[in-house]
This record gives sequence, structure tokens and C-alpha cells, in this order.
Amino acid sequence: MYINLIQIAESFGVSEQVVTEWVRTEGMPHVHDRDRILFERSQVMDWAARHGLGGQGGFLSEPAPSQANSREMASLLRRGGIWRDIAPVDLDELFQRIVRRLPGLPPAVMGLLLQRVAAPGGITAAPVGRGFALPHPAMRVALGEANALTALIQLSAPWAGVQAPDKMPVTRLLFFISPTPRLHVNMLGLLARAIASGRLGQALDQGASDETLLGIFAECTTEHDAIGDKQ
Repeated sequence: MYINLIQIAESFGVSEQVVTEWVRTEGMPHVHDRDRILFERSQVMDWAARHGLGGQGGFLSEPAPSQANSREMASLLRRGGIWRDIAPVDLDELFQRIVRRLPGLPPAVMGLLLQRVAAPGGITAAPVGRGFALPHPAMRVALGEANALTALIQLSAPWAGVQAPDKMPVTRLLFFISPTPRLHVNMLGLLARAIASGRLGQALDQGASDETLLGIFAECTTEHDAIGDKQ
């Protein structure tokens, strides 16, 4: 079964540019069909396993368990912060402000990361429905497993940066930075599952406090971890 570039990017939750870079620098198996790049599903799954990656779902397999422990996600949200009433036009500046919250990065590394985030196309987003999207740096980063964060952003107006799968305007973002490429997909899945519970969105509708939101977020991700332990 052959998969096109867009489908591969959606499965991994990354931009098409990142997949193209994997083809060019990481040897992701592919074939050319005129002006298109195609991927054979089983070959990509084998390649992903060798590189410690997994698919978000759909076209590729579920990710294997990793060190992105769901019980730690609430502390990552506390690190990134909860931001309210943000105008979409101010998002680029806010993303950079949140990135600066990463602890202990050498100035050169922080400068490079900020440069990547600020560049055109530096942020990509995975729309997940219910008015939420999951923006993150478009380029892969390897910062060490102590350097990760999540930030909850409530917008004052719909964000035109993504097209929602359920047509519901995107006004809530969970911006995240994964510490390693290997953990990117797992973090993406944990955040999507927290949104799917519906409780986070309901709490935002009710104007819940930051501490209440942190508690709900912790409960949603921990419940997912407990379900996984039983399976």
C-alpha cells in the first residue's frame, strides 16, 4: 500500500517539509512517481521502528511505549503556562516567549530554537477538533529529555492557521515542544487524548482557574496511562 507525502506527514503529526528532510537525510524509503513522492506503508513502518518513531494512527501503527510518561504531562503544562485571551496576531511572539521557559538550554541552542520558531513556516499544527489544535516546531529538535513543555493557549478569536476536521473554529491551542524526535509522536497522542475527553474544553467554557485546569489535565492524561496499564 503506497501513501503520499501529505498522508505520511499527517500520520506522524509533522509538516511535509520534515518528511522531505527525513527522505533526504535519514533515508526514509520512498519511490518517485513523476513529480510525486510515494511511500510503501510496511517499509515506512520498519524505518520508523529503526529510528524510534511511530505513527499517530490511521496509516501507520501506534507508537510504542516511551519515556513520555503521561503522569509528567501536568508538570510540563505548568512549565509552559496557561495563557488566556490571546489575539491570533500575537501568537508568533507568544510562541517565542513560551520557548524561553525551557530550562537550562545553552544560549546558542536557545537562540537556534527561537530562530527556527520565528522563521516562516517554523510552526506547524495538528488540528484535532473540538476547537483545539496542537502547534509545535516544524523542524525536529533534540534538546535532551529534560527539556520539554506544553502550554495551553485560549485565543480571543479563531485562528486561521489550521483547518479543523470538524469545522469548529480553532480557539484553543496546546503548544508543545518534544525533547527528542523519538518522543514527539507520543506527546502528540497524549495531548490529543486529553482533548478528546471533553473535560478540558468544558472547563475552559466555564472559566475554570489555572489550578483547576491543571488538575483536569493531570486527570485526563493519568487516566489514559491507567487504561494502558490494564491492557
